[in-house]
Amino acid sequence: MSASSKVVVITGASSGFGRMTAEFLARQGHQVFATMRQLARRNAAAAEALRELARREGLKLQAAELDVTDDTSVEDGVRLVLAEAGRIDVLVNNAGFGYGGLQESFTPAQAQRILDTNVVGVHRTIRAVLPQMHRQREGLLIQVSSGAGRVVLPGMGLYCASKFALEALSECYRYELADSGIDVVCVEPGAYPTEIFGKLEPGDDAGRERAYGASRELAPRIAGALSSSTADPMDVVNLLADVIEAAAGSRAARYPVGLRGPGVEAINSVCAQAQEQVLAAMGVAELVQFKKAGPA
Repeated sequence: MSASSKVVVITGASSGFGRMTAEFLARQGHQVFATMRQLARRNAAAAEALRELARREGLKLQAAELDVTDDTSVEDGVRLVLAEAGRIDVLVNNAGFGYGGLQESFTPAQAQRILDTNVVGVHRTIRAVLPQMHRQREGLLIQVSSGAGRVVLPGMGLYCASKFALEALSECYRYELADSGIDVVCVEPGAYPTEIFGKLEPGDDAGRERAYGASRELAPRIAGALSSSTADPMDVVNLLADVIEAAAGSRAARYPVGLRGPGVEAINSVCAQAQEQVLAAMGVAELVQFKKAGPA
């Protein structure tokens, strides 16, 4: 592996941004572990397609089992990567899913499920790779968030809530890991024609929507607007590759990309200013500045 090649772990790599990013980065010369759940069952075809691509093009691309909602699966997946590659340079937290419908129609169990995947799952995978990154005294954590983690889309409330929480989780890790030489970034895609919008799950208690009038049109209209996007998903893949190639300490906290709707850049700018003021007022501004740690 060349000096510029990195060991990259991608979650949710069976389809969409995860799959495309895995293939692209492998073709760039990185050693890529494309992780997904149910490798031998529901995602068997996706895993075999990646293996065939790796054989055909001589790529360092490997499909690996990892379910972000399961502690043992995450720990086993990370252990496999370390046994194969000896290090982890980049973790791309891409696994996630969405709901479409009025919030009242979703049960508490459904709320717990999306938070466990989109938020706790990210925390779980970050904690699993951090001991190795601490030993290396360097690393990069990338969260694939969403413009819906900064602005609210009615009819997708629980999805937005999960991405808002993901943004906070990622930003806090960015501050806390700055002194360790570990960089943390959120990429915020807008509307792209990927599988997620065709897989929006409805509420299990759909009868709750009968109490509503015109608001029942919110979810289908929002979903229609999102799914009609003609933006090129490779925009996101190219951005992820650029973030990985960027020098440690030079990366921004957030990267909006694509048709993200008005206001995301403005919100990011205002929040960055507010955070600077809060951190200064708390007397910790100097503690959250990125420091390239160097060899242990």
